[in-house]
Amino acid sequence: MTPDPDADDVVRLAILDDHALIVDGLATWIAEHAGDLRVAIRTTRWLDLIRHPDFPVDLVLMDLQLGDTVSIESRIRACRAAGAAVVVVTAVDDDASRARCLAAGADAFVSKTRSTEEVVDLARRALRGERGAGVAAPAQEDALPAPRDAALSAAERRAVGLYAQGLSTARVAEVMEVGYETAKTYLRRSRDKYAKAGRPAGRRAELIRRAAEDGLLE
Repeated sequence: MTPDPDADDVVRLAILDDHALIVDGLATWIAEHAGDLRVAIRTTRWLDLIRHPDFPVDLVLMDLQLGDTVSIESRIRACRAAGAAVVVVTAVDDDASRARCLAAGADAFVSKTRSTEEVVDLARRALRGERGAGVAAPAQEDALPAPRDAALSAAERRAVGLYAQGLSTARVAEVMEVGYETAKTYLRRSRDKYAKAGRPAGRRAELIRRAAEDGLLE
């Protein structure tokens, strides 16, 4: 068992997989054998992850395929924009999927045929900055209601997507080839529209969640 680290050194971890058995198994193993990691979030649904009060975390162990319409690229980029490292753990172990995930910003890609100990070791390597490492059903829950449409314009959606990925307002303006005040207006209007739709977006972390919910991080 890993020696108990100082509290400040413990990595906060989220586990996202559409099989609760896998989520619980990983969480239990980590609790018993990895004192340097703490599972802060365990869930089978993407929206539950990004809406959780403990999100963002330091690291997300994420399944490639979930039963929703949000792409793996959007999920990876949302987590990365929030400051979390991402390790994709998947049964779809092929070169194309691996390249797709790493291109989107995943820190590692690992097959579910590997042991939990190997997955955790790979996660630690990802946290140390070793990008690109890796190798290659529960009862149905009630579906979450779709987020209320904020009715953003095409320009506002573009501005929010860029800003949520870490760009400054000035950089958003450059990429969109508009003036700074125009980009600022797009973001302000978007925040206002989200607020009117009952989806707060006043803080950057909240705006990242809204962008992730709406698939704006492609």
